[in-house]
Amino acid sequence: MPDTQLTIWGRANSVNVQKVLWCLTELALPYQRIDAGMAYGKTREPGYLAMNPNARVPTLVEGDFALWESNSIMRYLCMAHGRGTPIYPEAPRQRAGVDRWLDWTLSMVQPVDRPVFWGIVRTPPAERDMVKAQKDADAAAEVWAIADHHLASRPFMEGDAFTLADIAIGCYARRWLGVEGITRPAQPHLTRWLAALGKRAGFAEHVAPPMS
Repeated sequence: MPDTQLTIWGRANSVNVQKVLWCLTELALPYQRIDAGMAYGKTREPGYLAMNPNARVPTLVEGDFALWESNSIMRYLCMAHGRGTPIYPEAPRQRAGVDRWLDWTLSMVQPVDRPVFWGIVRTPPAERDMVKAQKDADAAAEVWAIADHHLASRPFMEGDAFTLADIAIGCYARRWLGVEGITRPAQPHLTRWLAALGKRAGFAEHVAPPMS
């Protein structure tokens, strides 16, 4: 693999950018990050669209190679630069177990996370509809109950070892358990797991800061 600078395009408060930055920290890979998206713009400029036609973040650039979709970026980093990293195991069944949770974040978590997070964190207080926010939170709680139940019998999403599954779901769980103004059911296993993730350097640096 050529010694080429890894560049991440994307704002630090994006949950999908946070996934990638945390992964880079776990792999101890050097990189540069360029602010893009929302207030920073850039994503609708022709140069960016040539890298990522979705006009979203993050985008990874390595030499003449550009890759979008945060979960795909994490997989690539592990395969290209991880040198057998345990966070993305090579054994087919173990890897498939991790992959299913990465897919789960897209199919189940992201659809219920977005209404709650945007309805509170990214909506001015005077414009918030807290009745709707609580209804959305009730729907999200049903999805998070799946993770809470799963974590009742294991320390990490895929058993005894920390993997990409914990990064992907952990970034969303930080939002779920961190949003204020809603009522959530007690989810002790999810809470215990997130507290353990909070001790990891990548989480502390990229995921734990105040949400915005």
